[in-house]
Amino acid sequence: MGVTCFTQEFTTSVAPSRMFKALILDSHNLIPKIVPQGIKSIEFVEGDGGVGSIKQTNFPEGGHFKCLKHKIDALDTVKFEASSTGGCVCKMTSEYHTKGDVELKEEEIKQGKDKAMGLYKVVEEYLVANPDLYA
Repeated sequence: MGVTCFTQEFTTSVAPSRMFKALILDSHNLIPKIVPQGIKSIEFVEGDGGVGSIKQTNFPEGGHFKCLKHKIDALDTVKFEASSTGGCVCKMTSEYHTKGDVELKEEEIKQGKDKAMGLYKVVEEYLVANPDLYA
């Protein structure tokens, strides 16, 4: 089994508490709603969303993957740091554990990071357009 780690960071005009609630605590409801073409559903296969829970993301037919499982090792609101402009800087660390001899290629990691950044932007735009959500 291979392990691949990477970090990424982005700045948004949305307050840290709203980004945390939308991207972390309620992502299983929000993400399929705002990007149904990319994510069919997200469900908990173990736990209730807290540390130790396992989330399964199901993708629409025809994608590269059928599903992806994600174990929640920590919920860290500190990684959503307030900025002087009223928004926040979001810092994410991802660790991928592949099965068997599967290795992630640099190009696949870059594509994944680009998709994640695109998703963060969609969430940001949705929250800006709906200022009462997750307030």
